[in-house]
Amino acid sequence: MSNRRDFIQTLALGSAAVTLGACQASEEKPENILDGPIAISTWNNRGANSAAMLALTTGKTVLDAVEAGARVPEGDPNDRSVGYGGRPDRDGHVTLDACIMNSEGDCGSVTFLEGIKHPVSVARLVMEKTPHVMLSGAGALQLAKANGFEEEDLLTEDSKKEWEAWKIKEEYSPVINIENHDTIGILARDNEGNLSGACTTSGAAYKMRGRVGDSPLIGAGLFVDNEVGAATATGLGEAVIRVCGTHLVVEMMRQGHSPQEACKLAVERVVQKNPDYQSLQVGFIAINKAGEYGGFCIQPGFEFIVSTKSGTELIKSKSYIT
Repeated sequence: MSNRRDFIQTLALGSAAVTLGACQASEEKPENILDGPIAISTWNNRGANSAAMLALTTGKTVLDAVEAGARVPEGDPNDRSVGYGGRPDRDGHVTLDACIMNSEGDCGSVTFLEGIKHPVSVARLVMEKTPHVMLSGAGALQLAKANGFEEEDLLTEDSKKEWEAWKIKEEYSPVINIENHDTIGILARDNEGNLSGACTTSGAAYKMRGRVGDSPLIGAGLFVDNEVGAATATGLGEAVIRVCGTHLVVEMMRQGHSPQEACKLAVERVVQKNPDYQSLQVGFIAINKAGEYGGFCIQPGFEFIVSTKSGTELIKSKSYIT
């Protein structure tokens, strides 16, 4: 009798221990959930993240943070895929695209903008000072100049020399992970969990004049839904546009997928819709309200960078092709 009683007590204690262990395990946060203000951007873009974190920790809004972050590579002449110093189109013109989106769902965008170093700030002007979402070309330039932006030559000597060398053969063949760099997309989260994002680029080098990629398109290069999360993209814009890539990532998060899983599912959709996927690169990064983040790409080589008050980490993205 006592043996049976001891057995039942032992079984009950064991079950309780298992239940407690399960509860403790379920309360543990995954490694990629972060507390407090967060900035996450494509590629090894430490300057952008630093500027965003400074804004987040000195009383600025989360929208201010992503704008400040995007302006860093835009103003860097050594960054050959964004803003000043960006590679030109095949006619030798540096044309810029950018967009920005806040936690209220407001957004602004500029495309085919010439002569203005910081297109992300002009995109914010479109959002805040016009009834429109997107302005292009001469109209975007007019708005910028009317609000104090100075027009300047954005073609640096180094980019000009590369373009002149390219003209000898005029072969248009976008390079995967060129210089381990591409479009800059940046996302941020403040202490209250509010999200914003920005995306900026000089587009594909030696593109046809007038070509616009995914970067300034809300739902393609960038999408923010403050109830769910935010995502941004890098790589070949045409492939991202075909699947409305960042909107797809956010909708996958809405369905319950983690940011990592959502980025992976979006990349799989890109692969499905682009039979030539082995010759191109697309990468997504995402963050949700809880501070969980993730990223995924087609080809090995894509990196993204995550910053908090505690520091910054460069992460090599997982890829569809290994």
